[in-house]
Amino acid sequence: MSLDVRTVTASEFADWMRAVGTGFLTPNSPSDELVADRLVGTDLTRVQGVFDEGRCVATFRSFDQRLTVVGGATVTTDAVSGVTVAATHRRRGLLSRMMATDLAAAKERGEPLASLIAAEYPIYGRYGFGPATWAAEWEVSVHRAGLDPRRSGQPEGGGRIETAEGADVRKLGPELHDRLAALRPGVVSRSERWWQQSTGSGPRPEHQTWTEPFYVVHRAAAGEIDGLLVYGVDDKWGLAKQPLNTASVRDLLALDPAAERALWHYLCSIDWITTVRSGYRAPDDLLPLLFPDPRAARMITHADWLWLRMLDVPRALEARTYAVGASLVLDVRDDAGLAGGRFLLDVSESGARCTPTTRSADLALGVGELATLYLGDESVRRLVDLGRADELRAGAATTADAVFRTGRRPWCPDEF
Repeated sequence: MSLDVRTVTASEFADWMRAVGTGFLTPNSPSDELVADRLVGTDLTRVQGVFDEGRCVATFRSFDQRLTVVGGATVTTDAVSGVTVAATHRRRGLLSRMMATDLAAAKERGEPLASLIAAEYPIYGRYGFGPATWAAEWEVSVHRAGLDPRRSGQPEGGGRIETAEGADVRKLGPELHDRLAALRPGVVSRSERWWQQSTGSGPRPEHQTWTEPFYVVHRAAAGEIDGLLVYGVDDKWGLAKQPLNTASVRDLLALDPAAERALWHYLCSIDWITTVRSGYRAPDDLLPLLFPDPRAARMITHADWLWLRMLDVPRALEARTYAVGASLVLDVRDDAGLAGGRFLLDVSESGARCTPTTRSADLALGVGELATLYLGDESVRRLVDLGRADELRAGAATTADAVFRTGRRPWCPDEF
């Protein structure tokens, strides 16, 4: 059977969207308005489909994304999304063909990394991706947290919590997010369309019912807005007419621990809310320890989140900063032939330089393992112990851990 793998035209985009819905087990009849809206923000030269007798049976798209790396710099990544293969056409190499086409084009454009959020763990390692950030979610029992129920919900120290509207968030949110991105490795860019959709502006799929959330901001003592909280609340009452409401955080951005503490404490001070769901945070988030009784926050999710794939090892490694000065020779394996080689990484307080070399390697590892180390979230020693990296010079793993690891774990707040 002949299958046509190619870029998608505007007239085929509705069929492509229907195939995406089928792949993700969601309603797959997009309205004309939704198709037109999605087309506006889509680069069709980066949308691939597989067609069997005119019907779309597999999908793939990518777009430019900015990723904050260690040290605060940003790099452009080839962000991969909308990847599906119909159950009727599995195990025919369709994803491999689309992935190879996309990654080759990204490398040609000069993008040093590709990025994605993996729906399933086993898929993307074989294409050279590795999990670079992890996500955790907590459920907080407000009554056990130990906060003083007599407090007003306003923070101490001169700061202030203020309510806001969606229109306010569309104005102030992008700048606040940009400031956070400069501070936190793993944060990815948010487009204007992202802010519109997350505040209820614009059409959305029929299966996504919009419920207006609550918005609050934290204003520091000097008057500057340095925190944003977006949350929804259910409506649940017990048989004895007692409130049992759960607040679910949709977004919480804070530029410093004081703003973060103030927003969490505010949320846990609202009448009728007995449980708080944190949304996806970094696994080392401050949240549990912001309460007098940290056991009130129970971790309910811990899983891989943002995956990265090296496309240009020297450019990627030179973009970030490092904790200590050192020299390492890395032998990087890449079965796809896109980014492998032997590289000398020299790092110091003045920056990093990564160049091809013929010197003997200190460490040997796959391109996916290097991506896992890139944002500082993984231990080289652990990869060696797992057999996923080889220490070729005694002490190299210890040196590499000192070089790559960071004091706080990276965090990607978004799904794409």
